[in-house]
Amino acid sequence: MNQTAAPPAITPRQVSAAVIGNALEFYDFTTFAYFAVQIGHAFFPNHSTFISLVAALATYGIGFVPRPLGALVFGHYADRHGRRPAMLISFAMMGAGVLGLTLTPSYAAIGPLAPILVVFWRLCQGFALGGEVGPTTAFLVESAPPGGRGRYAAWQGGSQNLAAIAAGLIGLALSAGLGSANLDAWGWRLAFGIGVLILPIGLILRRNLPETLHHPEEVGEHQPALATLSAHRRIIFIGLALVAAATVSTYAMTYMTTYARETLKMGAGISLAAPLVNGAAGLIFGLIGGGLSDRFGRRAMLIWPRLVFLIALWPIFYLMDRNRDGATLLVGIAVLAAASALSSAAMFTALAESLRKEVRGIVLGGVISIGVAVFGGTTQLIIATLIQVTHNPLSPAWYAMGFTVVGLIASLLIRETAPSRNQQAG
Repeated sequence: MNQTAAPPAITPRQVSAAVIGNALEFYDFTTFAYFAVQIGHAFFPNHSTFISLVAALATYGIGFVPRPLGALVFGHYADRHGRRPAMLISFAMMGAGVLGLTLTPSYAAIGPLAPILVVFWRLCQGFALGGEVGPTTAFLVESAPPGGRGRYAAWQGGSQNLAAIAAGLIGLALSAGLGSANLDAWGWRLAFGIGVLILPIGLILRRNLPETLHHPEEVGEHQPALATLSAHRRIIFIGLALVAAATVSTYAMTYMTTYARETLKMGAGISLAAPLVNGAAGLIFGLIGGGLSDRFGRRAMLIWPRLVFLIALWPIFYLMDRNRDGATLLVGIAVLAAASALSSAAMFTALAESLRKEVRGIVLGGVISIGVAVFGGTTQLIIATLIQVTHNPLSPAWYAMGFTVVGLIASLLIRETAPSRNQQAG
């Protein structure tokens, strides 16, 4: 009987290369949210500031529409041909979308063609990012030893928080160096331009990644799509609920830049500090949560942090609205981001471990992208509309609380997937 040689171990440096590439993609995608006000002025001018902002946020949301399609296309490709080529192609497509957005002239220069082009580039970005999550998460989980999958998968969320930190630092620097007028007129383009400049680095890093789908026999016999969905229907429904809850909490926190400026009437500097604090807390506690999920199990780290997040939401938003000062804003964001991030690695790892390897890319990518497309693409728009209609600045808290309850129910239903101590030792 022929023995297949075990694949070589993936080094931390190689995992870092995947994480950096993922962070670059999310930097380009999330920078749009942080400069929603400026983008609204450039491409959707209107006498009403609210309408201009809503138009920009709607365009931001459009980027989520093609994400499920991108997840299915790239996920299928990754399950058939490998994680690395899928990650390379999605990264290159994201680069094209960011470059196009950066170079698109304003409405004042080319009229209605400007918002049309912006929407097109956002669709390209969404398709590419939809194809990013499944293969990258599969790569991280497959790279890890059984007792360290939570730690490795934590870098999926960690890379997104690295992107938030980078966007926050660049936003703060541009705000301090250019002033509000120049930031509105053209300074926001520099943030995207920086992403364009570092895209070649990401391509080089990803080109040298090893492959974790090592041998054709690992793929197994291809099953029809309906059979795949039927075999995994329970985890698909649980996964959608988990992703919906995580997505609403994530994008509610991402909205805090706009919330601080438009609702709490704070300056641009403190508003752009919000994503920096959000990203730093998310990165630190996301990595801690990954290690804890390896030690105490996935379910425990799904349930308890979400419960803390649920309890903390309303009091923190109440204090932010009452005090309207930088300290309350940033401390509140840090607490909520930490509680939310503690469960992120457990979610990614539990979903990946619940799926067979030959369908992990397409099902995992599909579940995450559909959940993010439906709820990530609408969260900021819904929050802005709720605040405008109800005149209640606590609306984001109530909205996030409802979905956190959904996530808690799903967390109670999911089966434990973490290997036992005996399995880890063996």
